[in-house]
Amino acid sequence: MSKKQMKLAAYLVGTGMHVASWKHPKANPKASIDVEHYKQLARVAENGKFDIAFIADSLAINEQSHPNILNRFDPIVLITALAEATSKIGIVATASTTYSEPYILARQFASVDHISRGRAGWNLVTTGDATGATAQNFGRETHEEHDVRYERAEEFIDVVQGLWDSWEDDAFVLDKEKGTFFNEEKMHQLNYKGTFFSVRGPLNIARSVQGQPVIVQAGSSPSGQRLAARTAEVVFIHKDSKEEAKKYYRSLKSQMKTFNRHPESLSILQGISPIIGRTEAEANEKYTELQHLLSPYEGLQFLSGYMGNIDFTKYPLNMLASEISFPKVNGIQSQFDEMKRIMKEEKLTVGDLYYRFVGAGRKDAFVGTPQQIADEMERWVEEGAADGFMLQCPLLPEGLEDFVQYVVPLLQEKGIYRHEYEGTTLREHLGLRKPKNRYDCSIYKGSS
Repeated sequence: MSKKQMKLAAYLVGTGMHVASWKHPKANPKASIDVEHYKQLARVAENGKFDIAFIADSLAINEQSHPNILNRFDPIVLITALAEATSKIGIVATASTTYSEPYILARQFASVDHISRGRAGWNLVTTGDATGATAQNFGRETHEEHDVRYERAEEFIDVVQGLWDSWEDDAFVLDKEKGTFFNEEKMHQLNYKGTFFSVRGPLNIARSVQGQPVIVQAGSSPSGQRLAARTAEVVFIHKDSKEEAKKYYRSLKSQMKTFNRHPESLSILQGISPIIGRTEAEANEKYTELQHLLSPYEGLQFLSGYMGNIDFTKYPLNMLASEISFPKVNGIQSQFDEMKRIMKEEKLTVGDLYYRFVGAGRKDAFVGTPQQIADEMERWVEEGAADGFMLQCPLLPEGLEDFVQYVVPLLQEKGIYRHEYEGTTLREHLGLRKPKNRYDCSIYKGSS
């Protein structure tokens, strides 16, 4: 009996996820704005047969922002460059449903899907902004409330996917002798009218070889899970423990039947930050080296942005974090609630916070030898906590290179990870079918 195959994505962000990674002796401090650096990272991940090279985004910065997002490329522009630098790996970029328009976004991702020959994916986010700075960058007085953002997202994705079906697969005849460029019966207006959007269509680009870009999401709130259960094909999570991940895994997969979807049509990837050493002691030394580059103030300054309009740096390091009065948050709600729970249960001090909560900082089961890390990854998948992993390496490129060189061969030996790509599109890598064009059936023939 063949074993379940693990999915892998590489989170590519400048010098790495650790806030102080840019200070490391091996780091290129200009990495976040160096396209050749990103191309090489994508090639390393492709050599490791990863499913996805992933580019995140944010639409506002301040003094508390991670150094690698203070100076960065637009993600859709960047994955276009990665498409030309690679030939097999999927390329996924983040784009917001709160601060974008469906027609433009649909056209951009369809374009990258063509350029990459069917390897593009869209990481759909509603933008969790606890400070409201993003709204101000887009001429708005306030950031939309959480539930309103998800109501808009529900419409947004319907419009985008509808536009991606504007043309049936064989619509472009290109018959020079007859002078027929396209079959008019196979071009379709969307004519969508909803609460948030009114979009006519059609989109001015054909469907790609994989039909539509893959949909990626990361929401863990009830609204986020509902949207994912209905529309997502990959979900990125960052659960605090294997048991928490199992609960989420069961919850989300069980909701899919409401929308007549099979659980295997969605891959759930747990975010991990592996630090690899030839021995466990060497891995711990690498971890400690990174931590020594970070002052408590820097760590708290970065973390403040995730918890609403709260400045952790003004509190004593030995103060219990649960004693802080937190304002109402309009950011990433599920993450906020989980962090508050852990602060109280574990009696964390303010000085503990960065090291406890930031995956690139905390030492866990994924800091160790290649064998230890491969074994732990196998346990997560076998026990139903995840279908695979999103690697958020604390230090790049070293962390990704070490993983590909030392951990990937062990996963392959275990029979849980590919030796070669089975196909050429991202959907083929993930075991997803090409979505059928909604107009390509007899009941819709002749409609527009």
